[in-house]
Amino acid sequence: MQSLRRRETLTGQLTRTIAERITSGKYPLGERLPSEQEMIDEFGVSRTVVREAIANLRANGRVTTVQGVGAFVVQQDKPDGFQIDASGLSVVQEMVSVLELRIALESEAAVLAAQRRSEEQLVAMKEALAEFNDAIERGEDAVHADMKFHRLIAEATGNAHFLKLFNYVGELLIPRARLQSFKLDGVPQKEYLQRVQREHEQICYAIERQDSEAARAALRMHLSGSRDRLQRSLAKAAS
Repeated sequence: MQSLRRRETLTGQLTRTIAERITSGKYPLGERLPSEQEMIDEFGVSRTVVREAIANLRANGRVTTVQGVGAFVVQQDKPDGFQIDASGLSVVQEMVSVLELRIALESEAAVLAAQRRSEEQLVAMKEALAEFNDAIERGEDAVHADMKFHRLIAEATGNAHFLKLFNYVGELLIPRARLQSFKLDGVPQKEYLQRVQREHEQICYAIERQDSEAARAALRMHLSGSRDRLQRSLAKAAS
């Protein structure tokens, strides 16, 4: 990894390297990628970086994953059309721009989820909230539980396009996967995550009541808070 550009995030570097190996045929179509541990050993990065890189490639349609087995190459040529360069996601201004996209997408997804969610989907959302609480108590960042909760909202719309867009945008852009947002607030991580969880609970409660306008408002407030914190950090850096 030392030969790669230092300005990229570690996740961006690894994503680009694996993508180049897929394109070149070093990782052939249909073949399983090296295991997480093999990538950790080869590239000298953390397990989180490896998992985020694989999530990026899955969102781009380059690989698919089979639970308990690994990741497999499903596309060797980079697809045309809308793309977000994962290597640039360490830039706060870019994060702000894409959060604005998430606000538009997910606030409307919350409306449809409130109207269409099933009881099973509601139970799954509450289970994701419980996982988030468990992660907080273990002192973890809760990114995976956070992502799961937002993905379940997209799924509850009953519209596959919302889910596909979230799988692409959301997995790349859950802000705490890129930035330690609690540091922008100047508060301990646990306190920050507990506030995020309260916002999640408000969203879930609105969806449970099937109050579409309340769900939209709660989701918009939740993501707008992340955007506003990032904007304050930009203003502080510029001053």
